Amino acid sequence: MGFNVKVDGNWRSFRHRNYRILFPASTISNIGSWAQRVAQDWLVLELTNSGTYLGIVTAIQFTPFLFFSLHGGAFADRFDKRKLLIGTNALGAFSAITLGTLVMTNQVELWHVFALAAVLGISTAIDAPVRQTFAADIVGQDDLPNAVSLNSANFNAGRLVGPALSGLLIAAFGTGPSFLVNGISYLFAIGALMAMNEKEFFHQDRPKSKTNVREGLHYALARPDIYVVMLIVFFLGTFGLNFQIFNALMATQEFGKGPAAYGLLGTFVAIGSFSGAIASARLERFRKTRFVILAGGAFALAILVLSILPNYTAYAIFLPICGVTALITMITANSIVQVNSDPAIRGRVMGIYLLIFMGGTPAGSPVIGFMAEAIGIRSTIAACGAICLIATTVIWFKFKDRVDVPADISVAAVLKSANRN
Repeated sequence: MGFNVKVDGNWRSFRHRNYRILFPASTISNIGSWAQRVAQDWLVLELTNSGTYLGIVTAIQFTPFLFFSLHGGAFADRFDKRKLLIGTNALGAFSAITLGTLVMTNQVELWHVFALAAVLGISTAIDAPVRQTFAADIVGQDDLPNAVSLNSANFNAGRLVGPALSGLLIAAFGTGPSFLVNGISYLFAIGALMAMNEKEFFHQDRPKSKTNVREGLHYALARPDIYVVMLIVFFLGTFGLNFQIFNALMATQEFGKGPAAYGLLGTFVAIGSFSGAIASARLERFRKTRFVILAGGAFALAILVLSILPNYTAYAIFLPICGVTALITMITANSIVQVNSDPAIRGRVMGIYLLIFMGGTPAGSPVIGFMAEAIGIRSTIAACGAICLIATTVIWFKFKDRVDVPADISVAAVLKSANRN
């Protein structure tokens, strides 16, 4: 029996067998990843009771993006993506299972958390650009925008379940089981990757390219429609998308709640994020750089509102608004960069995108953690929202008339045009 999905429907990526194999395994893996994020933050608070250390461990986990994401993008353009993903998932599994074992045997120390966060960060930094560009190999160019939306919905389905599951596990058994759950979840992803039929991959004809990082940088800088998107995601990613820190400190210090209530806040964010990801599948006609700037401004306003909400209930109820505005912005940004890049250089462009998206976190997270201790978490959230709003406003007035997609997006045409200018 065939799998019947409308060619132009919101679920059209499921027409492809390899996508149907990978999607449920990715859901399980995403649940595990979100469970670990909550457990890691709670473990750091248990060991230190410090917002500064919470920021530091987040910075350590994302610092590898500064050094490895560009190379991950180059690997995606050059090597077998499926084999690369099997390797990165195996490294992630090692990190999670090791940390879970240390916690369960009561041997964990803060430096263990730091070291294994760095290992996981290296895995993720290489994995992310490879995984992003692998979608085109699975569903083809025509269904790529739909796959981007569905993959984001998948990610946020994990975000719906993972934090709540982790909160319950922490309340009942401590943080250890959450790490082990994540380690096991990687094995599902590895199994799915190994089960895929390589003959059904979409291998696009690509013109010869130097496959070096510098060419990707030149290409991105010659495309205002792409580098403006990257500017937006830098500010939102560095200052706005810090719900791990915001929620942990608001739950514990401002509202006096425990791990289950903290995990539930992650689920409330995910309700909005999941809704935004589903809605994004219907918003393909709005996928333009100008829309990203405006949506980023809406997210910044939502963060400002979040900072003044008086109690846990109001804070939790408003979190979905933050989630939906954030995800519509980020999915649109991601889709623009992927779909409007020459396939010959897409991996490197996505490596640059992810470097800029995640690269501000190593600097931003410790600063946010320090600010939370120095001026309070509410004032810190308000400052982050204000920075995002100012940035989106300035970018709008400076670039709104310069962000149309060029008629020819090939590497040769874009770089030739840049050299003329």
